Amino acid sequence: MMRAWTARRWVVAALAALATVLAVGLPTVLIPNPVFGREIAVTWWAWPVLLVTAVLSGLVSATYVRSPYAPRRDPGSRWGVAGGLLAYLAVGCPVCNKVVLLALGYAGAVQWFAPVQPLLAFGGVVALAWALRTRLRGERSCAVDVAPRDVISA
Repeated sequence: MMRAWTARRWVVAALAALATVLAVGLPTVLIPNPVFGREIAVTWWAWPVLLVTAVLSGLVSATYVRSPYAPRRDPGSRWGVAGGLLAYLAVGCPVCNKVVLLALGYAGAVQWFAPVQPLLAFGGVVALAWALRTRLRGERSCAVDVAPRDVISA
């Protein structure tokens, strides 16, 4: 179904992917910047996860651009949000996450949360892929407007 996308949808996909890289990469310091800091070095898998997340997020975002085949309901949006959040938690510094730091402390964040981050990354990518699949399947189905029937009293 993506072969039939308009140029407008592809532009939205590219811009949303870029926005995802910036929105996740800057605060997690995958993209070095003077505003945010990071205590623990970036893992080898953080950039691949961020790039896959960005591509999937861009494609999911593009499905929201109006098209004649767009579904009337909104399937998949919860999965997309969950996938983005999981990916953000996965690539971030384990001791820079204030919630994790408060819950587990510095040692707990390094010993317990850091080893779970690759699983969060996997879950985030799966959730985004599921959201994209759900949105695209919804586009293939035909939306049918059903007019209310007149009630005939007997």
